[in-house]
Amino acid sequence: MVERLRQLSQIFATVVSNAYLKGFTTGVIYQGNLKQVCNPGFNCYSCPSALFSCPIGAIQFMAAYGSYHVSFYALGFLSIIGTIGGRIVCGWGCPFGFVQDLLYKVKLPKRDIPKWLENFKYLLLVLLVFIIPYVTLEPWFCKLCPTGTLEAGIPLLSLNPMLRPSAGWFFVLKMAILLFFLAWMMVSSRPFCRTACPLGAIYSLFNPVSIFRIRVDEEKCTPCDICSRECPVSLNLNEIKKNARGCVRCLRCTVCPHGAITFGKG
Repeated sequence: MVERLRQLSQIFATVVSNAYLKGFTTGVIYQGNLKQVCNPGFNCYSCPSALFSCPIGAIQFMAAYGSYHVSFYALGFLSIIGTIGGRIVCGWGCPFGFVQDLLYKVKLPKRDIPKWLENFKYLLLVLLVFIIPYVTLEPWFCKLCPTGTLEAGIPLLSLNPMLRPSAGWFFVLKMAILLFFLAWMMVSSRPFCRTACPLGAIYSLFNPVSIFRIRVDEEKCTPCDICSRECPVSLNLNEIKKNARGCVRCLRCTVCPHGAITFGKG
């Protein structure tokens, strides 16, 4: 039941985030008032159908073009969401997370992701979102982001033939990054979320302290290990108890047959 509700929530979030269908007939990016609002999930600003801004893009824009100011609005927005539910958006309301869940259903041999690789997203957050844009005055994460290539680069080039001659070698690099992650998504669960997503990196910092979080009733808990087998990011019971930063709050662990795992306040 939880998984079915989560899938419906992901579909709803994806549709609402990309409800400007006119963009796919005109090839023009929506520039209305809603673009002043950050999307809580990972969705490219430049997607022809996107209604909202990408918070990571907003942070980079200020670092690169805003006379070295910090986007307190975007950081505050993410902090409020993180304080309430940690990475709940990652599991229930992220369009690119939904893409990863769909591709993982492809019938191929599956491989887990080494834990040490999950720290790479924090390095990308610091370097490509804050430091390098500040120094170079260029939003480098947006330039390389596979989400942007999938949702904006490919559609915009398809809809605007005059843009194609300017694509060049850099677009080839962007496509290589995208294809690498798409292939990885078919054999590993949520590799972009776990290793490269700066938005997930920010939300993850709030997991252990959020108002709503995973709770484990140790009196009901037995060593059946069902929760860790259900976990898409390979957390063990001890990590689930601690509301580890890697948890995307999909709540699949709450299928515990003993009712030992719940999600709530406190």
